[in-house]
Amino acid sequence: MNTSTRDRYSLKHYTRLIISFFGCLVILSIYQYTTLYFKGVVDMIFSASFFIAVAHQLGFASVVAMILLFPFNFFENLRPRYGLNIVFVLLIFLLVIEAMLISYYLTALVPLGSDLLGYSFADIKTTVSNSGGASFLPIVGVLTIMGLFFGLYKLSSRYYHHIGRMYPFTIILFSLFISTLFLDGKPINQNKSQYLAVNIYNSTTEEHVYQADAEYPLIKNDNTPNVLGEYFELKEEKPNIVFIIVEGLGRDFVGEGAEYGGFTPFLDSLSQKSLYWENCMSTTGRTFGVLPSMLGSLPFGKSGFMELDEYPNKLTMFTILKNNSYHTSFYQGTNGSFDNVDQFLISEDVDFIMDKGGFGSEYEMQAGNDGGFTWGFPDKELFRKSMSLERKGDKPRMEVYLTISNHEPFMPPRQDFYEDQVEKILKQGGFDSRVEKIVKKNDNVFATLLYTDDAIKYALEEYKKKPGYDNTIFVITGDHRLIPIPLRNTICRFNVPLIITSPMLKSHKKMSGISSHFDVAPSLLALLGGKYEMKMPKKVAWIGGALDTNAEFRGVKDIPLMINKNDLNEYISGEKFYTDGKVFSIDENMNLGGSFGGSNIKEKLDAFKSINEYVTLNNKIIPDSLAIFTLKKEKFTDTEMVWLNSLNNGYNSDVYYIIARDFAHDRKYDKALLVCRYILSERPRHVDTKILMGRVNAWRGNRDVAVELLRECIAINPDYVDSYSALFDVYFWDGRHKDALELIELVQQNSSSANEITDKIERARREARKAGVALTKKPKKQKETEIVAALDE
Repeated sequence: MNTSTRDRYSLKHYTRLIISFFGCLVILSIYQYTTLYFKGVVDMIFSASFFIAVAHQLGFASVVAMILLFPFNFFENLRPRYGLNIVFVLLIFLLVIEAMLISYYLTALVPLGSDLLGYSFADIKTTVSNSGGASFLPIVGVLTIMGLFFGLYKLSSRYYHHIGRMYPFTIILFSLFISTLFLDGKPINQNKSQYLAVNIYNSTTEEHVYQADAEYPLIKNDNTPNVLGEYFELKEEKPNIVFIIVEGLGRDFVGEGAEYGGFTPFLDSLSQKSLYWENCMSTTGRTFGVLPSMLGSLPFGKSGFMELDEYPNKLTMFTILKNNSYHTSFYQGTNGSFDNVDQFLISEDVDFIMDKGGFGSEYEMQAGNDGGFTWGFPDKELFRKSMSLERKGDKPRMEVYLTISNHEPFMPPRQDFYEDQVEKILKQGGFDSRVEKIVKKNDNVFATLLYTDDAIKYALEEYKKKPGYDNTIFVITGDHRLIPIPLRNTICRFNVPLIITSPMLKSHKKMSGISSHFDVAPSLLALLGGKYEMKMPKKVAWIGGALDTNAEFRGVKDIPLMINKNDLNEYISGEKFYTDGKVFSIDENMNLGGSFGGSNIKEKLDAFKSINEYVTLNNKIIPDSLAIFTLKKEKFTDTEMVWLNSLNNGYNSDVYYIIARDFAHDRKYDKALLVCRYILSERPRHVDTKILMGRVNAWRGNRDVAVELLRECIAINPDYVDSYSALFDVYFWDGRHKDALELIELVQQNSSSANEITDKIERARREARKAGVALTKKPKKQKETEIVAALDE
């Protein structure tokens, strides 16, 4: 076969590969639109949007063909079929990536973009494992794509028309790609791989240089008006403040006029006898932003404030209230390391932190998905655990809850019961056909809403039984609007209810002015400062201000919005909304009007971006003189840092833990302890590291230090049996038989894995009998109080 004949032969097969690749992309688009149709998101499959998606897939296939043409020719010239096989593998890989991204889109209803860069691998693994739809394709899926691609390749030989020359072929491909650039693409019809690549490129190359003279551009006098004072009859003692931040609780599900109303009956009722903001905005489209924004009115940083490598000086309600003799606490049923929540709370010197590890064996985890993964403990269990803990009456309290049940995979306790309730509500009527269809297709989501609503009702009823209830203010809001249910528009992703209720309320009111989570901390602190002698900062750096208490709809605020990590591209200014490069009007129902020009919102957003980047990366939110609490990180010498960095490329607590463990097993105790200190400087609640430090100290004879460390581990995670195992050993070596007997009761009460250390439990009993030691039983409540006290210390 001569060279020209071989080139024509190779080109023919290359073109068949690209045609097959495009055919698979079209089939994936059909799969996307079909799934969206049966979920009630789109009205038809083969709509104009679908054909635009096909055009975009054609453009993507064309640009891939042009890019791969050169390596194809290069390897074909080296050896026949090398290039063909390499391109075949690469196209299969691209199809698998596209299928994964479409799967993500079908769950999140937004394409994956640069927010991917804002999550650690552990966070991505947790999210993927727990989201019922966004799973990395199993082997069956990959084989299906391979079979489909190969089948289309074989089929193409029957209908392939010979393209004679390379030059016209490249011109055709280039023209097809260029033509798609002029199509108006939306996330639903864009190629998801292309969207991801372009979004990451734009995010990583975007720069905003701060050029003003002010060293601390956010600093201002705290002149926040006390807009809440007229609604409260505050008592002489400072009030307790309880925040309940509800996963996925959007305005579309709560209150009068809710698009999907009827599935939160308790909150609907509560909103009518409370202070209720129906047009409150979360500041981020996912959970990562709610704590810094609502409790500290803080800027975002590049990927969310809690993702910053080092936290700048800041003021939040945690530190300000703790400085005014409040006891601060935080409760969640999930892993505290997700989104760096634990790091943020530690930087705030929060007195008590309870996460997934702090429940014990009496509490039942949320059901796992098909892969057995679960986020942690459902909402009612979270409140039940919290209510079991004693609350001392000598200090006012600030308590913050972050719930999880209203999240993929939407599998609440008693799911059948709540799905039956959904069906009964639908039978009562009053829903338009579109909403009814969506509810039926997503009955597990609405069942979860009913469950969460019941859990919040339970929490407030239990608080009524606690001392100080009459002097408590409750703040209930969503972190963002849940994702799987179709949105009318982008702004609905941020629109959440804000309910402030209390036995001290003098009147109730519905507010329709646009406010945001940025306004919550300034408003509550102004309320306290208006009544009590408080040590308040003279200057603040709030992004927000006072909540808008206007009963009629209006917009008078500037609100930057970060829909995903690394994606700060939405902005509210007055009654206008900037998104996707366009400006829309906002009406009283949060509907968006036609786009128009002549607005300076883009300039406002760019100005905020430059300030946001400058203050968070350069520690310029507030000066040292205004900081109430600064986290004192462990200091290491230059020599120690060089040695620590030589052990592993980059920081990974689990890798460093294995290194420390190996040093300890080799009896290199000084090196083991140094690596442990390094781990804890970044992850202060890394329990395995603390246990290892306890063991090493015990082996070196520092038994009291070991006991203190291991008791702290039990306080952090009462269910984790390794802490008890290590402490049993220390008590045995030290002859502390009474302590060992008390530990038996504690491990059996709290750990679901106590049977794994039966040998050590029996040894403790045996040694106690030999020593003639008996145990005086303590009440269960006293034991739980001791756990809390240990963690407080």
